[in-house]
Amino acid sequence: MALISSSSLTFFFLASTAAAFAAAAAAMAHSSTIDYAEFTIADIQYSFADGTLTSRQLVQYYLNRIHTFNPYLHAVIELNPNVLYDADLADRRRLPTSGLLHGIPILLKDSIATRDRINTTAGSLALLSSIVPRDAGIVRRLRAAGAIILGKASMSEWANFRSLYAPNGWSARGGRGRNPYAAAVDPCGSSSGSAIAAAAGMATATIGTETDGSIICPAAANSVVGIKPTVGLTSRAGVVPISPRQDTVGPIARTVADAVAVLDVIVGYDKRDAEATEAAAKIVPKGGYWQFLKEDGLEGKRVGILRKGFFRFAEGSLEEKAFASHFDVMRQKGAILVDNLEISNVSIILDPFKSGEEAALLAEFKLSLNAYLSELEISPVRSLADIITFNNEHKTEERIEEYGQDVFLAAENTNGLGAVERFAIKRMAELSEDGLERLMKKKKLDAVVTPDASGASILAIGGYPECAGWLCELRGSFWHLLWGIEGV
Repeated sequence: MALISSSSLTFFFLASTAAAFAAAAAAMAHSSTIDYAEFTIADIQYSFADGTLTSRQLVQYYLNRIHTFNPYLHAVIELNPNVLYDADLADRRRLPTSGLLHGIPILLKDSIATRDRINTTAGSLALLSSIVPRDAGIVRRLRAAGAIILGKASMSEWANFRSLYAPNGWSARGGRGRNPYAAAVDPCGSSSGSAIAAAAGMATATIGTETDGSIICPAAANSVVGIKPTVGLTSRAGVVPISPRQDTVGPIARTVADAVAVLDVIVGYDKRDAEATEAAAKIVPKGGYWQFLKEDGLEGKRVGILRKGFFRFAEGSLEEKAFASHFDVMRQKGAILVDNLEISNVSIILDPFKSGEEAALLAEFKLSLNAYLSELEISPVRSLADIITFNNEHKTEERIEEYGQDVFLAAENTNGLGAVERFAIKRMAELSEDGLERLMKKKKLDAVVTPDASGASILAIGGYPECAGWLCELRGSFWHLLWGIEGV
């Protein structure tokens, strides 16, 4: 499925070192008056190339914004203490042939491991001062591409899998994240800080993770672009897990083009997540996804609209008018809209008890988390049971009396993948095949669209990809099954 970009798709790197040095003095003064929060990756690379901006200046700009806004927004949980050194290194190593992410500051969700001086805690005090054995797979790819790790973004503690009662965007380490556009609006989770930071211009792009809605929901809620890749397209090695069936890692940014630029870097095979990434790596298109950012990308594409159960807007409402306008634009761009569609078994899929998702996730979480903890070089906790005990011993800091840890307790009571869990996994596969896949094939659809993230579980249980984006007043989530078959 092709994507439409709002930014320029072509840029040139200037090779004149002399010109770059000549412009350096002017750049120092010039950069302090420019709002880089609105710059795309292409804009930034233009500025790097013509000598009007350095990675150090860009990092300092983001640090200033973080120091100004983070006390209120709680988007960033920890900064990289070596970030200015890393920026200087990127400036020294920049070449005319450097890639799109060279020198670009990226924030990582706090569940993504970095083998440096930054903690990886999933928002929990239980993992504070633990030491991971190595960088996560996607972090190695980012560093190899020249990206700068700015720090860690806050998140819903334990990816919203500790309790049913903790609010979105809250963690013991990071506090409660706030939507930068409207404080009263739920920022969603669990990649809340990644979305808030992207929206507030605290980094050029961020990375989130998703098991069921955790990239898409906060991206939509904070009016940014989030891409949830097909499970296995990006490595989960070194990421605090919930489910190897459903976990995935993806970019969050202010434009589709920026999100795709990051996606191109983080996809691919990883021997530490071989089972998932080996098959998916074969469907990554040669040349990456950036090549599909074309103005005529929707030409001839069949896009289904899932009305029933999703479009609940009052007739004549602002939301209804916004979507009608958006669909008109899609038609003008050559898309063939197939309206009033329905997934026959959607009510079962969206009920985690009936679908089997709840039973499977609880067991998978305990197994996966215990395996992750066992690999840590240093850690005060080595199992889910240890974390439950830690929380009980630190009730005030972890707000156990208020939010509890009911999901943890339910997961701890599981005993591996038994008959019940295996039946649940089989049932979800059948529901996916009989539901979304059957609809897509029957109607010959390239993509399906809904107005929000309320259908995330449909994509979650099938491992399908999804993209959340916005246009003017519109916030929408776009589901691309074609990506799941042929490369995203």
